[in-house]
Amino acid sequence: MNVMWRTLLTIWRAKVLLRRRGPVNPTIVGRVRLRTMPTDIDLLGHMNNGRYASLFDLGRFDLLIRTGVWDVLAEQGWYAVVASESVTFRKSLELWQRFTVESRLLGHDDKSVYLMHRAVVKGEVYAEMIVRARFLRRSGGLVPHEELFAELHRPDDLPPLAPWIHEWAAASALPSTRAEAPSLWD
Repeated sequence: MNVMWRTLLTIWRAKVLLRRRGPVNPTIVGRVRLRTMPTDIDLLGHMNNGRYASLFDLGRFDLLIRTGVWDVLAEQGWYAVVASESVTFRKSLELWQRFTVESRLLGHDDKSVYLMHRAVVKGEVYAEMIVRARFLRRSGGLVPHEELFAELHRPDDLPPLAPWIHEWAAASALPSTRAEAPSLWD
């Protein structure tokens, strides 16, 4: 439940910033300041590895709202889903420790957008997650990026993706939902 309150607070804060300052460029680094709470801690006394993804969602919500994407998604009946993600841990976040979730849109390919999230303490990266997400229509189907940028009234000025991101996406992909994917172990 504590992530729900953080989510509502993050959404409220981002909407206030959007109203006051207008939409930000999609290439900015978004920052959400947090503190490790007792409900984030596992039996080893540091932040649970599963909690990182939930808290990195806050950075994604903040970025989507402040860029104006959130409102366009709602108006058009579109929504974003995470297709894959991978997190790497470097240092542990301890109870009551302050940290910042930094989030940045890296770019896109023909189907997905790619974001990077980091847990940062005093400028030092503690954990990092790459996310591949897609924009879908509630009526079914993928939202083409050209249509998304047209609705945002912005040019597609995102940088090209680094080669390692394409490699990661290919290596982490599962079969299509239309293909069989039996659980077979060697």
